[in-house]
Amino acid sequence: MAHDDAPAEGDLVEVRRSARRVRTVTAFREGGRTVVAIPARFTPAQEREWVRRMVTKLAAQDRRRRPSDDQLAARAADLSARYLGGRARPTSVAWSSNQGRRWGSCTPSDGSIRVSTRVRGMPRWVLDYVLVHELAHLIHSGHGPEFWAAVGAYPRTERARGFLEGWAFASDAARSDEDDDELEPGEGEGPPDDEVAVTTDDVDDLTDPRGS
Repeated sequence: MAHDDAPAEGDLVEVRRSARRVRTVTAFREGGRTVVAIPARFTPAQEREWVRRMVTKLAAQDRRRRPSDDQLAARAADLSARYLGGRARPTSVAWSSNQGRRWGSCTPSDGSIRVSTRVRGMPRWVLDYVLVHELAHLIHSGHGPEFWAAVGAYPRTERARGFLEGWAFASDAARSDEDDDELEPGEGEGPPDDEVAVTTDDVDDLTDPRGS
């Protein structure tokens, strides 16, 4: 059901109550709206407080995970200095929505780097890996041993590659099985469109919205 009193920060907020949900409150994006999943036992006052709290947390997480083009360029410069000796100096770094199945691309001839908008919302260390990967292409054009040695200076390279491979596999599987969903919306372990989620699962007493 839509919650008209929720602090939506510009978006419609939908509250989903679940009897199976006991000690967790989850917020995520779905179809242009914010969904907050709460235990069915919550009172109206508890619902209002936890919706406010989770919308605020989700907005803060969005800001961290969705930097602007300028912030993206600044992050790339920092990563180049930290892991590539400052040798990679892109002329521009920007988000791009036409990368197809690529996570990013680089044009060494003009020094431009583009990062797929699909990476927006992923953990920061995944974005950092994509940036390091494309920065390394400004130094090494191919994918030879020297290239991977440069990329490997970033300590979370293997973890990020595994994350991206798993994300791509899950997305392909979701597309092929999109008509075979046995769960009610909001009852799975993660958000329906696997975008951004904040979960409060360490709360001692959800009956008191002031305690966390």
